[in-house]
Amino acid sequence: MKNGHIKRITDADINSSVLEVAGANVSTTFITCPAKKKASLGIKLPFLVIIIKNMKKYFTFEVTVLDDKGVHRRFRASNYQTATRVKPFICSMPMRLDDGWNQIQFNLMDFTRRAYGTNYVETVRVQIHANCRLRRVYFADRLYSEKELPREFNVFVPREARAADAAADAGEMAHGGAASASAGDAEAAGAEGAAMEDHMEEGLGGAEGDGAAFDDGGEGGEGEMDDGDADDKAGAPADE
Repeated sequence: MKNGHIKRITDADINSSVLEVAGANVSTTFITCPAKKKASLGIKLPFLVIIIKNMKKYFTFEVTVLDDKGVHRRFRASNYQTATRVKPFICSMPMRLDDGWNQIQFNLMDFTRRAYGTNYVETVRVQIHANCRLRRVYFADRLYSEKELPREFNVFVPREARAADAAADAGEMAHGGAASASAGDAEAAGAEGAAMEDHMEEGLGGAEGDGAAFDDGGEGGEGEMDDGDADDKAGAPADE
């Protein structure tokens, strides 16, 4: 970690303890699991769910999976890219976040199949970079509704704030097509999270439709980023 911090704080919007990952350069400030470079999570559940707060700054996360060809593939989503690019070892794609709290739902099985035509076997690593606040990161065999999940796996806001939001919105669901969970309605967040996954899938579909992309970019899959100017400003990790 350089020029940043990783610390536990209390978020005022949800009145709960969260992990803040912040830094001037997204490539040098991050958390990763497992800690050992050559270790593997070995998680076979296909749905990754991240409950995260948009800090209105550059943000990216990566997931490394193993497919049935025995190849490690990386999926990188960021809010500073505008195009999707698929290479043999990494697929990078744009991600849209709403203001406040968001629920990201990532169907690893579907993304692996659509990007590489192979089958997802397991997740090897998850790496979350600056800038964000994290409440929960978990895997599931399918997407669950609010009532099916333990309390700690949902985003909640103080009762007073929830009542104020309900009065302001006149019972309407806030931000119907986005991934925001800022209203504290976990069921709405589930639908909105799916909408954000659809947004990333649209980019992936566009890359496939344009025939983009299965260039190896040199040894080890190294090559240029999708949006060089934006990535330079963000200090983004290079495609490898």
